[in-house]
Parts: sequence; structure tokens; C-alpha cells
Amino acid sequence: MQHERYIKRCLELALNGELGVAPNPMVGCVIVHNDVIVAEGYHQQYGGPHAEVNAFNNLPKHVNVQECDVYVSLEPCSHYGKTPPCANLIVEQAPKRVIIGMLDPNHKVAGNGLKRIREAGIETIVGVLEDECAAINSKFIKAHTQKLPYITLKWAETQNGYMARTPDDNGSAKISDTLNDDFVHHLRATHQAIMVGAGTVNRDNPLLDVRYTKGSNPIKVVVSPQLSVDLNAKLFKKGKTIVYNTRKNEDTEHIVFIQLDKFDMSHILKDLYQRHIHSVLVEGGPTLLQALMDAKCWDEAIILKSSNNWESGIKAPWIGIPSNREEQRKNDLIKYFKPQ
Repeated sequence: MQHERYIKRCLELALNGELGVAPNPMVGCVIVHNDVIVAEGYHQQYGGPHAEVNAFNNLPKHVNVQECDVYVSLEPCSHYGKTPPCANLIVEQAPKRVIIGMLDPNHKVAGNGLKRIREAGIETIVGVLEDECAAINSKFIKAHTQKLPYITLKWAETQNGYMARTPDDNGSAKISDTLNDDFVHHLRATHQAIMVGAGTVNRDNPLLDVRYTKGSNPIKVVVSPQLSVDLNAKLFKKGKTIVYNTRKNEDTEHIVFIQLDKFDMSHILKDLYQRHIHSVLVEGGPTLLQALMDAKCWDEAIILKSSNNWESGIKAPWIGIPSNREEQRKNDLIKYFKPQ
């Protein structure tokens, strides 16, 4: 129970980095002396110091680190990236013991950090709350085990199953409760990219940015096989947008056109992974959403079920499985799904 308590604290700390560390994992670290936490740290920003570095930097000078236990939610790194290896730092500090939540699936680490610490004669324990440690980094883990980004499907639908107006209907297109815009924008901020089809861009002219919560704007991805997307749409005015198509390759100030000879979701997702994009939120229409579901290229779906009914419209896709979790948020029922 003692080890679980401190790894839980590592996980609480790790989540503070949710909006800043991708494509790196979220990691927390605590240093314990005589069953008291004497220092804490977490990975705060991509390219910045890792959790272990921040924890050791916060360790009071009067504490003898060789009498301490170091707890960390993910195996300390063993390679030089944007920062030096944390395993080396731990070896230099020589704590009494290191307790690790789970091993790192990144092939550059994958047990090497643990090996380095053990070879230095430091006692180690591995696999404390392993499932919980894996759950907070599901996007990172999928990228490094399957070499594909984690895909979250998201849409809003009326009580009777419509997700958009028909082209000849001038009624309001808003479905979900406006008070839940912060929830949707937080979802955007927790993914590296946001994907839509050309139809969504041409019909809704969305910005696809983060305005109602903290976090950075995701990279915008548009799927437009025949380049039918309106290139004067608002989302192309700021930042970079990737447009997958079959017509041309070109890199302009705001748009990267990527021509695919074999145009399917599998090749698009593989290309995104090669660009170090490990998570994608899909906010497209029924055609794009259905294509991903048919190809079994999704990891999670989130549906905002409105309390409103429309007389007509464009039907939302049918997911065909029960939700694994539901929560009432304002006037929407938010339903969460995992593929079976």
C-alpha cells in the first residue's frame, strides 16, 4: 500500500503536464525520506526538464538523497533526446531505492533505464499500479507500440440522432449546449491534431482552435481527396493545416498539401505518425467518422447527446455498441465508447 500511495501521487502530478508535454509522456516523480514526501516534480513542457530532474531540483539540501526512495510513474529515460538521460541522473544521485510504475514502451528506453539503475547497485521495484500508469499515457503508448496515432472520434447529435443540418436548412447548426464549449475545446487541447473532412470545412467554416480553455491549438488536418475544400476558409488563415489529397504536394505559408497515391485512412494515419503526431481528435462529418469506424481505426469515441430534437437533418453514424461511461454535463449527456 505504501508504494501504491506514492505512485498515485506521481500520477496526480503527471496529469499537470497534460496540455504541454506531447508527444512526450506525462510523468510524475516523488522523493520520499522516512515515509515523508520531501520533493516532487513532473514533466511540465515538451523539451523541458523531465519529472525526475524537477524532483531532484526541489529536494532540500539538508536531506540525504542516499537515504531516500524515488518513485516515478514511468521508467526513467536512458537516451539523449532534448534532455540528458534521467537514468544517469538517478545513478549519480544514488538513492536507496527506485520504484517505477511501468516500463517505457519507447524502443529507445524499453528496459534500458531500469537496467542502468540496477547495474549501479540501486534496488528497484517495477510494476506498481501499472494499469493506472498506462491509462494516463494511452496516446504515447499506442504510438510507440503500434506506430500509429491515438484516434478519438467526437461528435454531437440530437436526441433523435441528427448531427448536422441539410444544405437547404438555414436553422441553427448548434447541437451541444454552449456551456459545454469549454469541454470540447479542452478535448482539442489534449490532442496534437484535429481532423475534419472537406465537407465540414465547406459547410461550417470552423476555426478548429482552442478558445474556451487553456492549451495550445492543435494542428489542423483536412481530408480532401479531390481538393474540393474551400482554401479561403477561416481555418487556413492561421497556423499550419495539413491537407491530404490525390492532386498535389506543396508546402505554403499556412498549408501543407500531401498527395497520397493510395488514399485511405491507414496511409493518412501512418503519415501523421511519421510527423510525430501521436493523437488526433476527429470532428468530421458522418462520412469521415464512418470511414474510420469501418477501418477499425479508432481508440475512443465521445458523443455529446443533446436534449433537443430536430425534425430532419443529416444522421449521425451508428456506433453500434454500448457506452462504457456516461456523464450528464449541463444539458448534454456525454457518452464514452471503446471499440470492442
